[in-house]
Formats: sequence, C-alpha cells, structure tokens
Amino acid sequence: MIAVTDTHSLLWYADPRAHRKLGRNALLFFQRVDRREAAVYVPALVLAEVGELAHLGRIDLGVPFTDWMDGVFSNACILSQPLTHEIVRTAHNLFAIPERGDRLIAATAAALDVPLITRDPEIASCANVALLW
Repeated sequence: MIAVTDTHSLLWYADPRAHRKLGRNALLFFQRVDRREAAVYVPALVLAEVGELAHLGRIDLGVPFTDWMDGVFSNACILSQPLTHEIVRTAHNLFAIPERGDRLIAATAAALDVPLITRDPEIASCANVALLW
C-alpha cells in the first residue's frame, strides 16, 4: 500500500511522543511503513512547510531541519514527491480547497491515485481521494 502524507501527519509520525495525535488507521499505516510493508510519499510542499515552521519557531524539531529530513528519509519506504506539472494541473480543479498548500498536497494524492493521510476529511473529499486517518 502507498499513500501521501499531509504536513501534520508527517510531523506526528516523525515524533514518537506525538503518535497519539494520529488517527488509528494513520498510525497503523505508518507502523507498516516502519516495517517496510508500505510506502508513503512526502510532497515537496510538505517539506517546505515543515522547514518554514521550524524557521519561524512554530515547531521544534529537536535537531536542525536538514538533519530532521535526513532522519525521515533514512527509511527507504518514505519517498520524496516533487511538485510536477501533473500535480499542478490536478490542483487547478481543486479550488474548493481554499489553502494553496492543502490543495497541492491533496492534488498530489489525486494525481498519484493513492489515499491521503490527513485529519481533514474535507480536503480528501474535495480531491476525491480516500482518507487514511
């Protein structure tokens, strides 16, 4: 199984102390990723958002951002997903999602035709993708 992660989901997965914030199915999925039984795409926009949040002091990663990224991608089943023209084309049809970042993350899941790991069911619904939470 493969899915796309939203920003908050990735942050909560990457911090074992925050696993309780994840929905049951999201946590089970990330545990499968840990065991290399599933894979998760991390949109480039998610990485940019985490970097900005850390830079602004809104979150504390506990290590420099680049070290945090290295830790996340040390698992071969966590895959970076670039922003492609196909994703932007898909996002162009998702203006029901008002926030650009959410729209592009949801479009990533839609373009790849995989579930979206997010606690926001409206975003998944607008993108017509399965919600994994």
